[in-house]
Amino acid sequence: MATRPISPQDHERIATAIRAAEARTDGEIYCVVAHASDGYFFPAAFMATAAMLIVSLAVGYGLEAWWLSIRLPHFVIAQLLALASVLTLLLALPGLRIHLVPSRLRYEAAHANAIKQFLARNVHRTTARTGVLVFVSIAERYAEVVADSGIDAKVGQHVWDGVVRDLTAHAGDDRLADGFVKAIESVGAVLAEHFPVTSGDTNELDDHLVEI
Repeated sequence: MATRPISPQDHERIATAIRAAEARTDGEIYCVVAHASDGYFFPAAFMATAAMLIVSLAVGYGLEAWWLSIRLPHFVIAQLLALASVLTLLLALPGLRIHLVPSRLRYEAAHANAIKQFLARNVHRTTARTGVLVFVSIAERYAEVVADSGIDAKVGQHVWDGVVRDLTAHAGDDRLADGFVKAIESVGAVLAEHFPVTSGDTNELDDHLVEI
């Protein structure tokens, strides 16, 4: 997924796209990009420890099959040193951790972060419940569109799935800012269709991309 930092110019492009989209609808669009949704130290440590124990058992059986022996205290000390080395490596290299975590756990962490941002940024507190969060978590290669209840009553999930596919395709080409602009335009078109702008519309959420 995207590796280049989002420039100030890209931030301004995204903010402009949000303002343009919201000019045609009573809905609100909020964008968040997370560099990672979790530190993953403990799940990575668990997976590494489990793998180390499996390897240790295989080594133990292999030594026995070759009529070799190692004293139990030495074997335990070797395991403890290996464990300490693995944990130190995970502490020193945070980027390594996510590669030891199953994809299901990564996606669950990213989804939980999307819901957290939806609530923490008050996207759920718009007057007509017409807020939409466009969320990307880079480390997990994950994107999601979270819509409030007022929108879900009229817009099917397949619509947001299409927006997510386009967004992840752009991010995969290292064009994350372009992906956000395209996603905002698509979300804005959907909102304009179902919730066209009225004379009493007010801007209830900030019109910019939040990086966390």
